[in-house]
Amino acid sequence: MRKKIIAGNWKMNKTIGEGLALVEELKPLIAGKAYVEVVICPPYTALYAISQVLGGTGIGLGAQEAFWKASGAYTSQISLPMLADAGAQYVILGHSETRGRFGVPEPELTPDLLRTFGETDAGVNIKAQATLAAGLIPILCVGETLSERQRGETDDVVRAQVLGALAGIAGAAVAEKVVFAYEPVWAIGTGETCAADEADRVCGVVRHAVEMAYDQTVAEAVRIQYGGSMKPDNAADLLSRPNIDGGLIGGASLKAADFAAIVTAAG
Repeated sequence: MRKKIIAGNWKMNKTIGEGLALVEELKPLIAGKAYVEVVICPPYTALYAISQVLGGTGIGLGAQEAFWKASGAYTSQISLPMLADAGAQYVILGHSETRGRFGVPEPELTPDLLRTFGETDAGVNIKAQATLAAGLIPILCVGETLSERQRGETDDVVRAQVLGALAGIAGAAVAEKVVFAYEPVWAIGTGETCAADEADRVCGVVRHAVEMAYDQTVAEAVRIQYGGSMKPDNAADLLSRPNIDGGLIGGASLKAADFAAIVTAAG
């Protein structure tokens, strides 16, 4: 039986003080819910401070990205040892926003600026390998844009992202550590949600791709989250589906009551 995992991606929101206040509000709301694994992923600046107030809560701490080198002349980058030192246990990799694939139009993001995000499948793979080597858990994001869905390319895009992310990684590590998050780009931050049946179907595509790379045992062990405007009013339906093992939550993770309601729905 795969344990549900609900992770909150705060993105570029919350100062240290605001983040601490949110965690203090959240803690009593999800206390005792051992049936679900809960992770919060604040900005880098708040990681250490928040790690200091999570002791004994069972809430895990994650970072929103990482660089694969342990140290060196890489201005602006954050290494995995630095993240571990700050208390992180998880790392989100390959989010559509780091790939430069945004669901919501951003007028100031010209094509040249979008290329500065530019994460690739190969980049996700090398970061995933480094994350596992550092003893952290990667949350690997995959998902199609609206135009790819309209062209009937969803399954091919998602499958390629999964296989690209896993290249060279041992099956045992995938089964024990790796988490996937299926996030249809067109549903991130838009208020649109993929219908539960379709979300489950594409999570099944993710699982089948893992089976293609390894075997059925690994595929049945790996956990797959759904992300893309999961909210308290649709969480129970989504989380009841056989291939959906949790959620990677954006906007709803910024409100303690909403996030706690999603955690509760995973029970």
